[in-house]
Amino acid sequence: MINLTLKQMRYVEALAQHGHFGRAADACAISQPALSMQVKELEEALGTELFERGPRQVRLTSFGEEFVERAREILRSVDALGDLARASRDRLVGRLRIGIIPTVAPYLLPTIVGNLTRVNGALDIHVRETLTPRLIQELQEGRLDTAIVALPVSEPALTEVALFTENFVLVRPGEEEGKPVPAPEKLREMRLLLLEEGHCFRDQALAFCNMQSAAPREILDGSSLSTLVQMVGAGLGITLIPEMALGVETRSAAVSIARFGEPQPSRTIGMIWRSSSPLSKQLMQIAEMVKLSAESLSAGRLAAAGA
Repeated sequence: MINLTLKQMRYVEALAQHGHFGRAADACAISQPALSMQVKELEEALGTELFERGPRQVRLTSFGEEFVERAREILRSVDALGDLARASRDRLVGRLRIGIIPTVAPYLLPTIVGNLTRVNGALDIHVRETLTPRLIQELQEGRLDTAIVALPVSEPALTEVALFTENFVLVRPGEEEGKPVPAPEKLREMRLLLLEEGHCFRDQALAFCNMQSAAPREILDGSSLSTLVQMVGAGLGITLIPEMALGVETRSAAVSIARFGEPQPSRTIGMIWRSSSPLSKQLMQIAEMVKLSAESLSAGRLAAAGA
């Protein structure tokens, strides 16, 4: 009988996910030689290789692909048993794997983590920042407990809980301070700076400018909101950013801020998790904490603006 351990399966799954021994070892919080040794021992026990090893990347063999698929099913079942035990308690303890999109993480995450750990010191919070499609995939695969994203995601297997709605603001070069705010359709005639493909915030901004069916005259892509604001400050164009990013991104840039007339462009931020999760009750409590964190952050911005 082949002796397989859950630890070995987790290491193999991490290596399959990252395609690199160093990154997989970091994700598993062990040394690279230790992970490599565990994977090799498992391959020797199985009598065949799971990975093709290249100079810069490793790839699953055909057997490895089938093995990892079965291993993930086993690991999901084991994690579900752990979740079932945690769900029997009044509040969540132990590991909380939470995903968050990049246009929310830098502005809200410090407050969320601070509030959660202050109220519930038994939580071991693990954060994953990436784009919405990847967060949804990792939720469905059981690698995340919950995620903070822009709603709706419209996935039947996921529960969505709205947390708050925030407006988008127009960021222009500093010398344009006080100029009339252009109508949405006029933005199509300007040099509009947007996040690169894959960001939901990009799609929301394009929808506000009604650019889905008509190509704008010129769009420049940036990798982050910080990059976009700095590009505006350098006179390269204009951009839209969510209101929560104002304090962080505009404090050191030579830009001016303007708000649109009604109806203002906006987005709804919420939490999502698997509807089948036994932790649904506890995750709803977490959602309330996140909502309160967002409200306190918003109140702080308003107080600073009025000072």
